[in-house]
Amino acid sequence: MNFSEVFKQSNQLCKVSPDGKYLATCVQYRLVVRDVNTLQILQLYTCLDQVASMEWSSDSLFILCAMYKRGLVQVWSLEQPDWHCKIDEGSIGLVSSRWSPDGRHILNTTEFHVSVKSGGGHPALCQLLLADGRYMALAERRDCKDYISVFVCDDWHLLRHFETDTQDLAGVEWSPNGCVLAAWDSCLEYKMLLYSLDGRLLSTYSAYEWSLGIKSVAWSPSSQFLAIGSYDEKVRILNHITWKKLTEFEHHPTITNSKAVVFKEVEKRPVIPTEDLSIQQIAMESSLFDIQSKYEIPPLPVQVPVVKPDPDRANPKIGISAIAFSVDNRYLATKNDCMPQSVWVWDMQRLGPTAVLEQTAPVRFFAWDPRRPRLALCTGNTKLYLWSPAGCVSVKVPVEGGFQVQSLFWHCSGDSVVLLGKDQLCLCYMATDEEK
Repeated sequence: MNFSEVFKQSNQLCKVSPDGKYLATCVQYRLVVRDVNTLQILQLYTCLDQVASMEWSSDSLFILCAMYKRGLVQVWSLEQPDWHCKIDEGSIGLVSSRWSPDGRHILNTTEFHVSVKSGGGHPALCQLLLADGRYMALAERRDCKDYISVFVCDDWHLLRHFETDTQDLAGVEWSPNGCVLAAWDSCLEYKMLLYSLDGRLLSTYSAYEWSLGIKSVAWSPSSQFLAIGSYDEKVRILNHITWKKLTEFEHHPTITNSKAVVFKEVEKRPVIPTEDLSIQQIAMESSLFDIQSKYEIPPLPVQVPVVKPDPDRANPKIGISAIAFSVDNRYLATKNDCMPQSVWVWDMQRLGPTAVLEQTAPVRFFAWDPRRPRLALCTGNTKLYLWSPAGCVSVKVPVEGGFQVQSLFWHCSGDSVVLLGKDQLCLCYMATDEEK
């Protein structure tokens, strides 16, 4: 495992191109494009203002930079550096901007409506895109009622428009195979609605009467399972045949299941003789004396640290805030906000917990390897943590001055991880199968 040198970035705006060849980063109002293998600068663009959002086109030929405060969008070409495009939404305001699946249209969400910008200036409505780029869905609220419109991306014509049985529609999510659209209600009511492409209601799932609402949703890559994270600290799994509950995962504070391995992070501080001042001075400046950590497997039962939410504060941290399937559909990773220092890994074949990672600090972010069942996570310190069915490992990021890992994402090949700090980034290169 190797690490690159550190580069500057702003607002964690750093993305790898869809073809995996380029790394784009934003530094204030500058857009920097590097070769992902050599990290040499290939192109340098100057935007009109500080960039708030950045996205690659699907063919990796164009980069979109949005400046929401000024209502501007600039598009840059990788093949023709001298060419650029500017979209000015003016006084109507700009909320978000993204590419359409074909990489030739831009979908701008303004404060009043959603529009599509292209070379021909053809207007249409859009908000959410299907994974394979064939359809897109728009969720809207009119006259105290919620509606979903499905459009065909080729010519933007309306395929279906229907009303949803929700009090206040909170979100929609396509299944990866594009056959089912999941829509759920606000946190005040637990209701999951599943629709087909033609707007037919396939199923309505409600946990129980007066239950707390839905906080997070994730489809499995195969579209066989829909995982629903709730404010009641439970994850419910729906199957794709009957769309009924297959099982329910509870995050118990005491782990007694012998099939669940608890990996507890333990920190070890270096012992420095107090009589030797020179060693103390070296310890203040050298990373050799940094706090080291490793994982230990304590005997069962294990008590998981729990933080009780403050009911008097707005938006108390409670419930399942993060949920994600591994690429092979075998594992599900979850985070319960009442247990901020722990990540739970569930086995979808056994339908039970297989591992619990207990960190010394609250978990900031986790992400699955896009090629194999390997989970990376960070806690805002100088370490990168990895879990796989073989075990857990803690790796110190060897950067002078300390590199605080705030977030991360995988390269599409799974051979490297991009680590993001407050205003810096570096790459962690995994050992390939040949090197192993």
